Amino acid sequence: MNRKVFDAHSHIGELAAYKYYDLTEPVKPTVIEYPTYKEYLKHMDEYGVDRAMVISNYGVPDSGQPFTLNPIVLDGVHHADRLVGAIWVSGLTKDKERTAEALKHVKEEGIVALKSTCLLGGTYNPGEWDDEARALWESIINAAEQNDLALHIHTSPGGGSDISNALELVKKYGKRIKIHLVHMGGFVSGHIKLVPKFINLVKEGFKVYTDTTWAVGFGSRWLLSEIERTGVGSDNVLFASDTPWSDFPSEFWKIEGADISEELKNKIFWENAQKLYSK
Repeated sequence: MNRKVFDAHSHIGELAAYKYYDLTEPVKPTVIEYPTYKEYLKHMDEYGVDRAMVISNYGVPDSGQPFTLNPIVLDGVHHADRLVGAIWVSGLTKDKERTAEALKHVKEEGIVALKSTCLLGGTYNPGEWDDEARALWESIINAAEQNDLALHIHTSPGGGSDISNALELVKKYGKRIKIHLVHMGGFVSGHIKLVPKFINLVKEGFKVYTDTTWAVGFGSRWLLSEIERTGVGSDNVLFASDTPWSDFPSEFWKIEGADISEELKNKIFWENAQKLYSK
């Protein structure tokens, strides 16, 4: 692969098999995993990835599970200078003590972001926080601001992780901290809600970023064509694989195969993440 690549969103650590939905037996649907940073580096070498952001693997309905993999992330960024990492935090008040413990690691070398989701409850929308949730989210926002870390958040349709809620977070805090909206808002409705607003938020000076993982075909095409049409947002889109939940080749070719300039491809594959996630 003749291109410098910075994967701005991927996961390391093992998940136990789980009996999802109405299955009768526990399964491990991703098939591949990277139990340690050493296995992850082999994956990078296989696909020619120069640098990568690693985050706790997650995907079972237990909000405490991703915290258990923060040590794997820290081990990776301490031993491999090709890696940077995000510390897992949560806006769920039941995870308040876990988040407080996790935030003790924000100053460690190689940590460049905080990662959170509302898939298992809570909301990104500051207008819907109660006092306890607000205090917890403010501790996360303050840690990001004081340590120049991005807040890396999952987006998907419906519930607290819906892009409508994430955009309220951006409007409230996106001039204080850098916010990376993973998955372009998530699927058809998320892309339609996000793309025009993303361009406007960048115009208005918000420090907002997104990646094209899991984007439905039209979504990334629309975003990239709007960036080239308007000349706004070329510094705010990142390449990411979300491996092992997505797969590297399909995410790579979503950008590499796009009908856009080489200058924009180089920014997305390398320059933007190198600027955002290098310390």
